[in-house]
Amino acid sequence: MNLFKDLNSSQKEAASHIDGAMLILAGAGSGKTKTITTRLAYLIKEVGIPASSTLTLTFTNKAASVMRTRALSLINSNANPLLCTFHKFGLMFLRMHIEKLGRKNDFIVIDSDDIKKILKEVVDSSKENISTISYFISTCKNIPKSPDEILKDLKIIQDSDKTYAKYYQKYQDYLLKYNFVDFDDLLLLPYQILENDLEFAKTQSNFYQYITVDEYQDTNTLQYKILKKLCTSHENICVVGDDDQSIYGWRGAKIENILNFQSQFNNVKLVKLEQNYRSVGSILNAANILIEHNKKRLGKTLVCTKDHGEEIKLIYSDDEKLESATICKKIKELIQNKTPANEIAVLFRVNALSRSIEEAFMREKIAYKLLSGMRFYERLEIKDLIAYLRFLANTDDDFSLKRIINRPKRGIGESSIKKFEEYAKKEKISLFEALCNPNIISSKKTNHEIQKFIHSIYELLECQNLKQLIDQFEEKIKLKDFYKEQIDGEDRVANICEFYANLNDKIKQNPDLKLNDFLSEISLLSDQDNLDGDCVYIMSIHASKGLEFDHVFIIGLEEGFFPVDNSDIEEERRLAYVAITRAKKQLHLSVSNSRFYRGSRTKLFPSRFLEESKLSQDSSYFISQKNVSNYKKGDLIKHKIFGIGRVVDVNKNGKEERLKINFGGIERTILSSFVERAV
Repeated sequence: MNLFKDLNSSQKEAASHIDGAMLILAGAGSGKTKTITTRLAYLIKEVGIPASSTLTLTFTNKAASVMRTRALSLINSNANPLLCTFHKFGLMFLRMHIEKLGRKNDFIVIDSDDIKKILKEVVDSSKENISTISYFISTCKNIPKSPDEILKDLKIIQDSDKTYAKYYQKYQDYLLKYNFVDFDDLLLLPYQILENDLEFAKTQSNFYQYITVDEYQDTNTLQYKILKKLCTSHENICVVGDDDQSIYGWRGAKIENILNFQSQFNNVKLVKLEQNYRSVGSILNAANILIEHNKKRLGKTLVCTKDHGEEIKLIYSDDEKLESATICKKIKELIQNKTPANEIAVLFRVNALSRSIEEAFMREKIAYKLLSGMRFYERLEIKDLIAYLRFLANTDDDFSLKRIINRPKRGIGESSIKKFEEYAKKEKISLFEALCNPNIISSKKTNHEIQKFIHSIYELLECQNLKQLIDQFEEKIKLKDFYKEQIDGEDRVANICEFYANLNDKIKQNPDLKLNDFLSEISLLSDQDNLDGDCVYIMSIHASKGLEFDHVFIIGLEEGFFPVDNSDIEEERRLAYVAITRAKKQLHLSVSNSRFYRGSRTKLFPSRFLEESKLSQDSSYFISQKNVSNYKKGDLIKHKIFGIGRVVDVNKNGKEERLKINFGGIERTILSSFVERAV
């Protein structure tokens, strides 16, 4: 059939399946989207299944849009199959059926900011962490468990959970009162409707006769239960996924859903898509060897359809600065050799590692985009730190003061701040000078907190130098303690430590560094308004899932960074597998001997994943401090732009060397990492 002419035998086998449950185990780059859309077109165009009887679910709007476009181009008719995300399906379902819960269908879907505002109304926000409670409620809804069920589960309940369960109930009461629905309700409420009415569940199951689920390894408990309800009257469910790419356990995804699929449905047909159309052989070999170390997997081996390609390159550096400089140098060479910048990506496991790469890119004027979140210096906790330093550099800076006055929380309300602002405006003084007047507000508690804050600021202002200021800052302000209590506290604290470490390193290189000079440097590093055209991508490995690039650099391949400490080692290994299989043509794996982390320089050891992938130092692209240092006067060197030159002077620059080099009568000062010996 024409529909199948471009499919391999496994893809054709999957696409031509009609009745009964089927698991398509689709390896990275194996053409799963083509298989899914071809099967949908086959059911509608060739078998004669009404498009309205099909339901295809995925996780992102982008994926849904791509699938819809491809499927409709194959069907070539007015058919309109339902192909959308889980949450879009839930929204449509509730618009039609929410009255079964005694509610009106004119409900309003609220966002995360609305949730926080509601929780602030129903919770004593001065005593409780709103983010923690929001996370608790979301987790409960996706199990799924109601407030009553949580409270009844006395075997595992903790005192804090009892309190949170009561907040959960108050929050739900508020949503009901105003007919609000949050993001989790878009799945929870449809499940409750199906669970409460068996006959209705059968009706819906008969309506959606053929169900397909993409990225099945990313489904959680609630999504699995909804799918089981939709299969009440049949088992025509096709799930597509890769257990080796299950990397979202931390947000509720259950790898067991795909591992146990064959035992949860009857007579399941299993089809493995193992032919990889993305990566060269050297990359696939490493990925296959690595993932075989996992025990919790169904098992498959990616088969290369391309040539072997270049060997994987290992970059060994003494520290993160040399690592960043080396990667920048290589990326510049790629771009100069006509590689599109958007075909290059730098991936990392721990967010704090992006700082040194970002700074190096900015210094070298390499256009980039950070996909995993905000740039390092734009993160909330870092902006708070910078605001403190700006205020300490200039106590007339009212803008920075208003940002930090309640970071950490000091219970200084908006009305109190407004009174101080009015007084400052009237007296023509700074907001900080106004704060020093205790007679403006009557609250003893607020005045006490303000005086404590003022005292801490004055103590920091008395510091003799920047080193002393940084050493005392955390003791006086306790910003890390504030962020530690938040759900994502570990990452935020790691970023703060990374900031301190970076600043301390700059002070070590220049003991006379002034605060204003450092702040000016930060300001310059953050200015990327003039970037245009193609750019290199920097992102977390989690953010890279579903993407592919010709050239991929993975940094931080050290124990403690990748895999991270105290982690599920099999999920970490799956994460490494995902990272490796993002690369199409060339892969660089970077290891650093040490890094600044959590306020100190730490000696590191190469990740176990390198050995498990059978990548050895012998066959690697080995770069270390030895290769770029120990030059002496008279050495003949080669520079990629200036050509052959002779070293006339050598000066230390931290761990590297500044070389004064004579290039045909013109003397230039060049860092040693950017030259190589000519002989």
